[in-house]
Amino acid sequence: QVQLVESGGGWRQPGGSLTLSCAFSSAYSRTIFSLYEPGWYRQAPGKERELVAQFRNDATPNYADSVKGRFTISSDSEKTTMYLQMNSLKPEDTAVYYCKIGTDPIYWGQGTQVTVSS
Repeated sequence: QVQLVESGGGWRQPGGSLTLSCAFSSAYSRTIFSLYEPGWYRQAPGKERELVAQFRNDATPNYADSVKGRFTISSDSEKTTMYLQMNSLKPEDTAVYYCKIGTDPIYWGQGTQVTVSS
Protein backbone atom coordinates (compact mmCIF):
# COMPACT_ATOMS: atom_id res chain seq x y z
CA GLN A 1 0.00 0.00 0.00
CA VAL A 2 1.34 3.40 -0.97
CA GLN A 3 0.10 6.61 0.57
CA LEU A 4 0.45 9.98 -1.13
CA VAL A 5 0.21 13.22 0.83
CA GLU A 6 -0.11 16.48 -1.07
CA SER A 7 0.60 19.98 0.13
CA GLY A 8 1.16 23.46 -1.21
CA GLY A 9 -2.21 24.45 -2.60
CA GLY A 10 -3.73 27.84 -2.03
CA TRP A 11 -4.89 31.06 -3.63
CA ARG A 12 -2.94 33.17 -6.05
CA GLN A 13 -3.67 36.08 -8.29
CA PRO A 14 -3.28 35.55 -12.03
CA GLY A 15 0.38 35.54 -12.95
CA GLY A 16 1.42 34.16 -9.59
CA SER A 17 3.25 30.97 -8.72
CA LEU A 18 2.71 27.94 -6.51
CA THR A 19 4.63 24.76 -5.85
CA LEU A 20 2.75 21.58 -5.00
CA SER A 21 4.43 18.69 -3.22
CA CYS A 22 3.46 15.03 -3.12
CA ALA A 23 5.16 12.83 -0.54
CA PHE A 24 5.16 9.06 -1.11
CA SER A 25 5.01 6.72 1.87
CA SER A 26 7.30 4.30 0.05
CA ALA A 27 10.52 5.23 -1.62
CA TYR A 28 10.93 4.23 -5.25
CA SER A 29 14.30 3.57 -6.72
CA ARG A 30 15.54 5.98 -9.32
CA THR A 31 15.38 3.34 -12.02
CA ILE A 32 11.79 2.20 -11.51
CA PHE A 33 10.22 5.51 -10.49
CA SER A 34 9.20 6.49 -13.98
CA LEU A 35 7.81 3.04 -14.75
CA TYR A 36 5.03 3.73 -12.27
CA GLU A 37 3.92 6.77 -14.30
CA PRO A 38 3.96 9.31 -11.48
CA GLY A 39 2.17 12.48 -12.30
CA TRP A 40 -0.22 15.28 -11.47
CA TYR A 41 -3.86 15.54 -12.45
CA ARG A 42 -6.50 18.17 -11.78
CA GLN A 43 -10.24 18.37 -11.65
CA ALA A 44 -12.18 21.59 -11.99
CA PRO A 45 -15.82 21.86 -10.88
CA GLY A 46 -18.11 20.15 -13.34
CA LYS A 47 -15.22 18.76 -15.37
CA GLU A 48 -13.47 15.43 -15.62
CA ARG A 49 -10.11 14.81 -14.04
CA GLU A 50 -7.36 15.60 -16.54
CA LEU A 51 -3.66 14.97 -16.84
CA VAL A 52 -1.47 17.97 -16.04
CA ALA A 53 2.05 16.55 -16.07
CA GLN A 54 3.57 13.10 -15.89
CA PHE A 55 6.88 11.29 -16.12
CA ARG A 56 7.00 8.94 -19.09
CA ASN A 57 8.56 5.49 -18.83
CA ASP A 58 11.86 6.94 -20.10
CA ALA A 59 11.70 9.49 -17.24
CA THR A 60 11.07 12.43 -19.55
CA PRO A 61 8.21 14.74 -18.59
CA ASN A 62 4.96 15.01 -20.48
CA TYR A 63 2.73 18.07 -20.12
CA ALA A 64 -0.77 18.98 -21.10
CA ASP A 65 -0.77 21.60 -23.83
CA SER A 66 -2.54 24.03 -21.53
CA VAL A 67 0.38 24.11 -19.06
CA LYS A 68 3.43 23.71 -21.32
CA GLY A 69 6.01 26.36 -20.61
CA ARG A 70 4.36 27.32 -17.32
CA PHE A 71 4.42 24.17 -15.17
CA THR A 72 7.36 21.93 -14.30
CA ILE A 73 7.21 18.44 -12.79
CA SER A 74 10.17 17.22 -10.79
CA SER A 75 11.16 14.87 -7.99
CA ASP A 76 13.82 14.64 -5.34
CA SER A 77 16.83 12.38 -5.87
CA GLU A 78 15.49 9.73 -3.49
CA LYS A 79 12.16 9.59 -5.34
CA THR A 80 10.21 10.12 -2.15
CA THR A 81 8.65 13.43 -3.13
CA MET A 82 7.29 14.78 -6.40
CA TYR A 83 6.73 18.45 -7.15
CA LEU A 84 4.73 20.60 -9.50
CA GLN A 85 6.06 24.10 -9.96
CA MET A 86 3.30 26.29 -11.38
CA ASN A 87 4.16 29.69 -12.83
CA SER A 88 2.15 32.31 -14.69
CA LEU A 89 -1.02 30.95 -13.16
CA LYS A 90 -4.31 31.59 -14.92
CA PRO A 91 -7.89 31.49 -13.61
CA GLU A 92 -8.45 28.38 -15.71
CA ASP A 93 -5.83 26.60 -13.61
CA THR A 94 -8.28 26.67 -10.70
CA ALA A 95 -8.95 23.05 -9.70
CA VAL A 96 -8.26 20.36 -7.15
CA TYR A 97 -4.85 18.93 -7.96
CA TYR A 98 -4.08 15.27 -7.35
CA CYS A 99 -0.82 13.38 -7.48
CA LYS A 100 -0.86 9.84 -8.73
CA ILE A 101 1.47 6.89 -9.01
CA GLY A 102 1.10 3.33 -10.16
CA THR A 103 -0.57 1.59 -13.03
CA ASP A 104 -2.24 -1.43 -11.44
CA PRO A 105 -3.17 -0.54 -8.83
CA ILE A 106 -3.23 3.24 -9.09
CA TYR A 107 -2.68 5.32 -5.99
CA TRP A 108 -4.03 8.87 -5.58
CA GLY A 109 -3.38 11.64 -3.13
CA GLN A 110 -6.23 13.33 -1.30
CA GLY A 111 -6.10 16.41 -3.50
CA THR A 112 -5.17 20.01 -2.82
CA GLN A 113 -7.15 23.05 -3.92
CA VAL A 114 -5.57 25.65 -6.17
CA THR A 115 -7.54 28.83 -6.76
CA VAL A 116 -6.43 31.52 -9.17
CA SER A 117 -8.45 34.71 -9.12
CA SER A 118 -8.13 38.43 -8.76
